[in-house]
Amino acid sequence: MGDPKGFLTTPRTSPTRRPVEVRIKDWKEVYNEFGELKVQEQAGRCMDCGIPFCHNGCPLGNLIPEWNDLVWKGNWEEASERLHATNNFPEFTGKLCPAPCETACVVAISADAVSIKQVEVEIANKAWDSGFITPQPPERLSAKTVAVIGSGPAGLAAAQQLARAGHTVAVYERADRIGGLLRYGIPEFKMEKWVLDRRLQQMEAEGVKFRPSVDVGVDVDGADLQRRYDAVLVAIGATQPRDLPVPGRELSGIYQAMDYLPLANRALADGLDPQEVPISAHDKNVIIIGGGDTGADCLGTAIRQGAKKITQLEILPRPTDARPDSQPWPTFPMTYKVTSAHEEGGERLYAVSTQRFLGSDGKVSAIELTEVAWVDGQLTVQEGSEITLDADLVLLAMGFTGPEKTPLLTQLNLEVDGRGVVTRNPDYSTTNSGVFVCGDAGRGQSLIVWAIAEGRSAAASIDAFLNQTSKSELPTPIFANAKQLLV
Repeated sequence: MGDPKGFLTTPRTSPTRRPVEVRIKDWKEVYNEFGELKVQEQAGRCMDCGIPFCHNGCPLGNLIPEWNDLVWKGNWEEASERLHATNNFPEFTGKLCPAPCETACVVAISADAVSIKQVEVEIANKAWDSGFITPQPPERLSAKTVAVIGSGPAGLAAAQQLARAGHTVAVYERADRIGGLLRYGIPEFKMEKWVLDRRLQQMEAEGVKFRPSVDVGVDVDGADLQRRYDAVLVAIGATQPRDLPVPGRELSGIYQAMDYLPLANRALADGLDPQEVPISAHDKNVIIIGGGDTGADCLGTAIRQGAKKITQLEILPRPTDARPDSQPWPTFPMTYKVTSAHEEGGERLYAVSTQRFLGSDGKVSAIELTEVAWVDGQLTVQEGSEITLDADLVLLAMGFTGPEKTPLLTQLNLEVDGRGVVTRNPDYSTTNSGVFVCGDAGRGQSLIVWAIAEGRSAAASIDAFLNQTSKSELPTPIFANAKQLLV
């Protein structure tokens, strides 16, 4: 598989990032081009491990050893075919996925994992540049119609699969542009939006109809939509943000991350200055509460807007640099990460909890913290450890609690379980016949690779439902049903 001695003789390398002082002056992606020869060398590190645990680490069941071997041999077209056999949007996952496949890589037991994620995105880039990726419209139409509500990665993956199966698919999106959080939640410096747009053009050529600026449940009654279509797929994501109910929360200047991040993307899309938006970090003391990817996205955005000082807070202790013993291979470990945004600036404080916000004239001016410790899984406040930080802008990036409880759920007679997500069966169907749910709406906040996997699986279930068969001919990930996907 690849170079027989590659994993022994070739060290892992990654593309370099543009200099910090250069990239913070624009909104373009931070990475330099990697180069075809380097990609082939990295693909050659894939070993003939016998049991490729990377398959288990990847929810899509990507055929990683196969396309690594093909890249090593220079067969880019076939590598693209094998990659797209399991993943509709490899350039999205290659840029945005945290790569659980790499933490499950057999090489990673005793050395640095194969650069699976980088090889993936390079195959996709090569395929686009070489014309390997073309629209795949169906040979004939089925006369069946499907409405997909939500245009994030789950909804788009399902829509593309269903359209290729011959069904007429319309994707409804409440925002003014298609893409969900790919469009307005992911900053440009992580994925420029032309990358999304070219996939949407492919999907339109395959017959998918896009309906932006339509809030189903408000502009269109969900029950009416169901009557007009043979099946409905709810893929609205889990966009209900977790709040922080502490004293002073009512002060102005405190916003949810997803009230802040989309403004910069909208400004760029409209040709405006991302600094001159209703919520800007320019010349402000910024506090970001939440140490995850959304918090890092806020950090990179605030830096580019010219913030005076930025501090990112995390209630958990600082993760270890190496894999902890409690999270052995091939599980996905919680380790210390330095993203491109962290490399650009800002300070990180761990094991701190917000006690209250302080302000004057109705505006936030400071935040009061206390240090905390975790003992046997219980949070303990450390007395006498209070910290006060200046704060002109506070961004809450503490995750999401499930789909928003919009009229759509009631109109479609959908139930919500104790976790706050839409109740569903193993085949993604709901208690309302003909209505299905996939992605974060039914799973809870998760990764883009899980969203695509669920979209593909839900599409197969819908196809079987429409054709009144027990099984669809559409391919599905290794995890074939919703219960397995939750494991």
